[in-house]
Parts: sequence; C-alpha cells; structure tokens
Amino acid sequence: MSRRFDLVVFDWDGTLMDSTGMIARSIQRAFDDVGLAVPSDQEARYVIGYGLGEAMAHLAPNATEAQIRQVVDAYRTHFLAKDQDLKLYDGVEEGLTRLRDANFRMAVATGKSRAGLDRVLKATQLGGFFEVTRTADEAFSKPHPAMLEYILGYAAVEPERAVMVGDTTHDLQLALNAGTASLGLTYGAHESEALLDLQALALFDDFNSLVEWILTHG
Repeated sequence: MSRRFDLVVFDWDGTLMDSTGMIARSIQRAFDDVGLAVPSDQEARYVIGYGLGEAMAHLAPNATEAQIRQVVDAYRTHFLAKDQDLKLYDGVEEGLTRLRDANFRMAVATGKSRAGLDRVLKATQLGGFFEVTRTADEAFSKPHPAMLEYILGYAAVEPERAVMVGDTTHDLQLALNAGTASLGLTYGAHESEALLDLQALALFDDFNSLVEWILTHG
C-alpha cells in the first residue's frame, strides 16, 4: 500500500509536552510582575505557539516596547523556574519510536526559542527522533508559513507529502498557509471546537490514537 505522507511535523508545547498550564501561569505572573492587566487563562492559552514577543504584544497591544521586553524577561524567569518539572504526554516516546520504526521522517515546528527547544530536547532525550527543527526566533511566528516552508525545503519534501500535528489553531492555520495537511490534538492549549474549522484530517484526544491513525492512514 502506498504511503500518503513522508514527513510528520510536530508542534512541541501542548502536543508532545504537557506544558500549556505552566506557560499560561507564567504569562499571568509575568504580567502581574510588570503591572499590566493580567490576561485570563483562555487569553494566555490562546497565544501559545506564538513567539514570546508576539505573544505578549498580542495580549497587551497598548504596552510600550520596554514593557513587552520586561514581560518577556519576567515570563522566562517564571517558566525556567519550573520547566524541569514538565513531562511528556503519555505515549509520546513510544509513539515516536513506532513512527520512526515505520520509516516516517519527523520534524518539529515550535513557538519555543532555539535555546528553549535545545534545552528540552536534551532533557527528554528526544532530539534523535527529529531530522530538522525550527523555532520562533528563527522564522516568522505561526501561523506564517515560513517555519514550515523551511522544514519542507530542508527535508526536500513537497507540501502534499507532509502533515503538521498540533494542538492549536495556529498550528492548523500554519499547515493551511504552507499547503500541508494537518492533524489536531484536543488535549492542549485550544479547545476542539476551535480546531474543527481549520480542515484538519482528524482530531485526537490522546497521542496513541494519533499514532495509530498515522500508521494506518498516513
């Protein structure tokens, strides 16, 4: 049976790692530290996947550049104090192993910084699974297609032979903008109702179900 996809591109936070709650709380604490209006949990979760500067500017459109820098610095302080406690979602390492054993190529497109992604890849020892990774400080933030376009070019894979996997509307819109298919996960930052409008091939409530679908239909 011929395969539909050669390359599976994963988001990180909220897709592979259970970090959305920590990110939202760190954003809220950072805004409180700087004296800006603290975003709601829903508002903080919405910007997960953006680069840090873009995320904070979205949440505080009237803030000065200096205030945005302060919020970014405060966020990093709060997040780094706790990031060693974060865990992968159930089934992630086993699922990536199954995809690798089935000869799927894999990559990461994330709103994290390069330093942040490298740190977590080392901590989780997952770096060897991914042929190429791209971060928000190396390209325009999601949903701009540049991040995914770079990955496709590096891997020499046509858009129709790749699928983007993510938990946010930003991930699925990124796929649409870059011309790839997408698969959505409902356990991350954005609610499933928001994901339904963005033409994902399927939505999944757990990582194991996602892997089974890729192995069967991908």
